Formats: sequence, structure tokens, C-alpha cells
Amino acid sequence: MQALIVDDSRAMRRILRKMIEPLGLQIAEAENGIEGLQRLSEHPKTELVFVDWNMPVMNGIDFVKALRANPLNIQTRVLMVTSENTLAAIMLALKAGVDEFVMKPFTSDILLEKLRMIGVSLPPVE
Repeated sequence: MQALIVDDSRAMRRILRKMIEPLGLQIAEAENGIEGLQRLSEHPKTELVFVDWNMPVMNGIDFVKALRANPLNIQTRVLMVTSENTLAAIMLALKAGVDEFVMKPFTSDILLEKLRMIGVSLPPVE
């Protein structure tokens, strides 16, 4: 499965990569929404996107709206990894097309549970 991590924080991209690489995912990265859209065009079979909300150039909400505007991305699952945690923020993101939220800070167990919730097939836990 091809995955994309879109986050302006190099540290957060590294943390996410460390958590999901053992799942056998092929991972691309981007620092903002514009780069994320470019990576999607380079990797059209991307099935899973992890996206931050607050980024320069193009934020996560605008990225998700652009992603969802392309019919080729209808089946792409989107997990927003963010510190935004108000009901209004959650509703805005869901309206934009986010499948699920992961609130920072989080553990790998929380991340894996959210992936299962949106239908990502994961290898058995050892």
C-alpha cells in the first residue's frame, strides 16, 4: 500500500514514518499541501494520506478539499493528524473529506486503531 505523509514538521514526519513503516507501507512525504498534491500526482496509487492541519503554503483542510475534488482520489483514506481538537474543527475537517482524526500527542496503538477504523488492513499484532 502506498501512503503519503503531509506535515511541515520533519520530526512529525519521522515519527509517523517510524510507526507505519513496519506495516509494509511504501511512504512518500511532503512539507505542505501543495507538495502533497504534487506527490499524489507522482504516486497516483496512493491509498492512504496522513495530513497535518496547520502548515504554511497550503494547510491540511485546503489540501483535503483539493484531494477530494479529484475523482481519482475518492477512495483515498485520509487521516488528519493534528492538535486541533474542538468540535467545530472536527466538523470542518469531516466536511472537507477527512475520514478520521488522530489528536496530537498520540501513541502507535491509537494510530493503528484509527487505521483499522477506516478500513486499512493491517498485519496481525505480534
